[in-house]
Amino acid sequence: MKLLSKFCIIFLSLSIVSCNGQNAKNIKNLEPKAFSETLKTTTNAQIIDVRTPQEFAAGHLENAQNIDWLGDNFDANAQKLDKTKPIFIYCKTNNRSSQAAEKLEELGFKNIYNMKGGLLKWDAEGLSKPTDRIIGVCPQEFAELLNTDKKVLIDFYAEWCAPCKKMTPYLLKMQNEMADKVVIIRLNADENPTLIKEMKILELPTLIIYENKVEKWKNSGYISEEDLKKQLQ
Repeated sequence: MKLLSKFCIIFLSLSIVSCNGQNAKNIKNLEPKAFSETLKTTTNAQIIDVRTPQEFAAGHLENAQNIDWLGDNFDANAQKLDKTKPIFIYCKTNNRSSQAAEKLEELGFKNIYNMKGGLLKWDAEGLSKPTDRIIGVCPQEFAELLNTDKKVLIDFYAEWCAPCKKMTPYLLKMQNEMADKVVIIRLNADENPTLIKEMKILELPTLIIYENKVEKWKNSGYISEEDLKKQLQ
């Protein structure tokens, strides 16, 4: 019985190594700069933006095509791509593109490059094309939002972001309940790309607490209502 148990453990370990090796072979997770350089030196590259059509229309990488990971036809549209050519895939933060990359591997694609950190990190590292165009709240307007004697909680979110959706109900409730001592401002990252780039926001949601215009606390990712209220006390 002990021998059989040892055999099962060894077999399971080999299976895990095999699976990990397969993923490493088919999916390469690259930092934005490495993603950019690899893309430049790759012929017949297929660039896939897995964000929503609305996000794609607001701006995307050159020569990219949009296949919405959250849409109903991702698998069907992905099957139209050439499995013999490299796939370069990205989204806003890396969450959707990582899931999409795994699906593409399941569908038989063998050469997949996924951008770690997504377009948020791409912009923060200065890889986007320079522009003087300001979209959404500008840095000067943002500074004016902090001009109050109350604490200010800034919530950077997106409609497609799962943890953002989970936090929205209690944040809206807190806006009313704590209005006497805290100003809660929610800024849609997709509508404020200039500010997101300027502040180097790399993950959604990102929450920042200011007091007397000075940043006192910052959190990226989900946080419970209870834990957030502790930071505002």
